Amino acid sequence: MNKKLLASILTAGIFMSGCGGDTAQPDDKTTFTYGTVAYGVAMENTGTNPHESYSGWSTLRYGIGETLFKFNEHMELEPWIAESFAQVDDYTITIKIRDGVTFSNGKAVDGEAVKKCLEHLIQNHDRAPRDLKISSITADGQTVTITSAEKMPALLNYLSDPYGCIIDVDAGFENKIVIGTGPYAAAKVTDTQIDLVRNENYWGAVKPKLEKIVVKSITDGDTLTMAMQNGELDAVQGLPYSSLKLFQNDSYKLSQVETSRVYQAAFNFNTPALQDLNVRRAISMAIDKEGFTRVLLEGNGTPAVGPFPANLTFGDNEVTAAPYDLEGAKALLAESGWADTDGDGYVDKDGKNLELNYLTYTSRQELPLLAEAAQDNLKKIGVKLNVNATDNYKTFLRDGNYDIFSKAIVTAPTGDPEYYFTSHIIPGAVDNAGNYDSAEISRLETELHNTFGAAERSAIAVQMTQKILDDCALFYASHLKMSFVMKPNVEGFTAHPSDYYEIRPELEKR
Repeated sequence: MNKKLLASILTAGIFMSGCGGDTAQPDDKTTFTYGTVAYGVAMENTGTNPHESYSGWSTLRYGIGETLFKFNEHMELEPWIAESFAQVDDYTITIKIRDGVTFSNGKAVDGEAVKKCLEHLIQNHDRAPRDLKISSITADGQTVTITSAEKMPALLNYLSDPYGCIIDVDAGFENKIVIGTGPYAAAKVTDTQIDLVRNENYWGAVKPKLEKIVVKSITDGDTLTMAMQNGELDAVQGLPYSSLKLFQNDSYKLSQVETSRVYQAAFNFNTPALQDLNVRRAISMAIDKEGFTRVLLEGNGTPAVGPFPANLTFGDNEVTAAPYDLEGAKALLAESGWADTDGDGYVDKDGKNLELNYLTYTSRQELPLLAEAAQDNLKKIGVKLNVNATDNYKTFLRDGNYDIFSKAIVTAPTGDPEYYFTSHIIPGAVDNAGNYDSAEISRLETELHNTFGAAERSAIAVQMTQKILDDCALFYASHLKMSFVMKPNVEGFTAHPSDYYEIRPELEKR
């Protein structure tokens, strides 16, 4: 027997024997047992305190907390805990809290409770103060007034980030547990498991149907696969793509949706050869993103045009990129003086081959696959690619020891495009790994930052994306499809493009 498979079976056996009374029996319709790769120390989301690192993702994903507004399937904002809002001026917004909303401890949610929560968030979170730029908050009954230090057209989007879950800060933060407004309340939280119980005080029109939910962190793909096959779980998230085919039959149900997580590769503009647009365009035209998505991702993604998927108003349907064209790529290299003069299979100029160092990491399994595909594709046009796939990639980034850097990134976690541009594209951005510097991008970002209205912001974002694609500053390979696999009796458990809302009051086992 294959040693890896044997180890997986043993690990799965240990996992299953350790479940004890926390695991639902096959005929138990009151408890839902869920295995996921997305909860763990490495993701910085163990716990339920949204004011701590990325734990808000767990608060929101698992139905413990809710935000003032939420995203629909088109990543457009809708009221949730909030009933409405009004833009008083460019710096001030008022938010009306919905009557009848309560925390899971029965306490009413009013303006003062929201104010306390947001003030605690700003005081304690690492990213929120920079994102929100809030200068003051006041409360009057069910109304909260927020004033920002500068224009914040996307303030409501940022407040809909998982760190924006409204919690009862007066209730404290003991044992990694917070009191939220969601359909379920945390009963026990560890670094590997969250036990949830039904919120008997849930305010929503649809009441939670299950008595108990057990969320288990199972980060090994083989163990997760076998636990689902053996009936120990009701549903799973994050199965290896190679395992998904095992569940595409009448014995299971599958829910998939495109997300804004994209696999991208940034060209390092400090590399002399890559300062030539023809070279960057040739490389972009030589990578077969259709083949990568169809074969290596086994259809579990969508070929990307730009950073944003087509289900967003500023997404792939609105922009164009260089097409896959090997002969066209060869012609562009030749136009720039690159030719195979010594017959070694690689193009050269001034006595040097066109040889590039490609950096990526292994903790997201698809990235090494993309690296291998790029290496094979570029060889066909005479470009030599040396791949360095390492989870120590930050050292190489810091030292500038790379020509192309590939990563996976959620480009629109707040449903608004500005986050991606300010973090990855504008000059000096912390994640601008390509050192891309465009005066036009800077001008448009200033315009975007000061523009209100979703349609108007989308139009500017499309201009910015098209500029990136015209400059071939980055190459976008594929958008990830999120996949949930579940037993056939599970209802109300569907993947959402935000990557947030997993446990909802509609969830049940028939």
